[in-house]
Formats: sequence, structure tokens, C-alpha cells
Amino acid sequence: MTSAQINTSRALLATCVAAAARAAQIIRERATNRHAIEWETKSHADFVSDVDRDAEHAITETVLARHADARILGEELSPAMNDRRGLVFVADPLDGTTNFLHGFPWYAVSIAAMVDGELTAGAILNVPNGELFTATTGGGARLNGQPISVSPITDPVRSLIGTGFPFKNEGRVDEYLQMLPRIMRESAGIRRPGSAALDLADVACGRFEAFWELRLAPWDIAAGILLILEAGGIVTNIAGESCPIDHTSLVAGNPHMHAWLLERVRGEPGTPAV
Repeated sequence: MTSAQINTSRALLATCVAAAARAAQIIRERATNRHAIEWETKSHADFVSDVDRDAEHAITETVLARHADARILGEELSPAMNDRRGLVFVADPLDGTTNFLHGFPWYAVSIAAMVDGELTAGAILNVPNGELFTATTGGGARLNGQPISVSPITDPVRSLIGTGFPFKNEGRVDEYLQMLPRIMRESAGIRRPGSAALDLADVACGRFEAFWELRLAPWDIAAGILLILEAGGIVTNIAGESCPIDHTSLVAGNPHMHAWLLERVRGEPGTPAV
């Protein structure tokens, strides 16, 4: 990378971190009176609150104050935006809304910056515990400023696998349930904490050896994909193709465990039968 590209990446990361910190402050303040929060049902088991909207507004203000030409792709602002030219920030102001609304302390702010469709910088801030995951293209991944890498474990029996349930699409529940026994029988365990952004961050720092989910949104995954790639991992969709920053399936992990998990979720020849 040129020095100009490095400086651009650092500036964009600084914006991601500043916007995430401001959103997290709003979330923490509102968490002190959680039962007074107004929330709506968007679809089955899918909720949005005024906290999500206030946090997203804070992100927008922070980004545009630094980058007036930027656009923001987010669930509540412009979820259908398809034009990724120029500078685009992909933001989830509160990933793990259901956890937050119930006082379950595992939710995050996730923000990534893309330049002409290419991931350039990203940050995921775990709001309850303050862990800050950051990455820039070609600059590595970090947790609270310290370099991180994917897990070195390659034995499935010793591996902890993360996942997300298809709670928004009941039609895919049976498909998902077919996958579970194949993975449970050969791994040390499966976890579903309820925040895809943090699940991907946990792959990047080696807490999970691998992760999969049948459908995620661009704001769920943008920053996490960059973290994993910069930490030495692999991210694809279930077809084994490069994972787009879009609505997509996702399989991630260290190189060995990604290949193992991809075989299991696909039910390929040689994979133990259900």
C-alpha cells in the first residue's frame, strides 16, 4: 500500500472508532432505564427501538462531520442502497438489539468504511465490556490496540463453533437443523450469543475456530469480515464463494476449520450423515 492509502485507511478507521464510541455512549445511557425504552416488532423475533435510531443518528452526524461526501448504509437509514461507489460507511448502531432489550450483556456497535466497494477500515465495539476490535486493509486486526489472529486449533474435536439461528426466516429452520448434528458430533461445542458482529470478532481473535449463519445483512458483517481477513482467516458464503457485503450466507474461520465447517454445512460427500 502507498503512504497515501495508509493515511486514508487510518483516517477512516478513526472515524469508525469515533462514531462507534458516540453510539455506544447513547446505548449505555439508555441501558440504565431499559424498561422505559420504546420498541417495535419489525417481523417475527426482530425488534427495533428508539435506542437503535438515536445511535444511528449519532453515527450519521459523526461520519458526515468528518466526510461530507460519504453515504451511510444502515438498517434504519438506507437498507436498500445498492450504489457502493465512492465512500460508504456500513453501520449497525446496535447489533444484538434483542439482547440489549432484555438486559443480556452482549451487543455491539459495528461500522466499516468502504471505498468504491472495497473494505478499507472497520471497528466493532462491545458496548457492555468496552472491547474494541479494529482493522484496516493491509494493516492487520487488533483488539484494544493489540494485534490479534485467528485460532491455531485445527482439530474439530477441540474447536468451539459459533452460529446464528435463522430466526427471521422460519422456512430455513429445517435446513439449519439438518446441519447441527453434523457439527455437534465432531466439535467441542456450538455457541449462539446473539450478535453476529461480535461472533465474527470472536473468530478474528481466536475465541471461535469457525462460525456460520444462513443469512446476514451487510451491516451485520462488513466490519467483521475485514477483521477476520486481516487476522488470517477465511470468509465465504455457503457456496464457497467470496462473501459479498450484502444479504448473504456466511462461513468463516481459520483456514483449516473454515474448510471443515464448509463441508459440514453443505453436507458434502464424506460428511457424516445426520
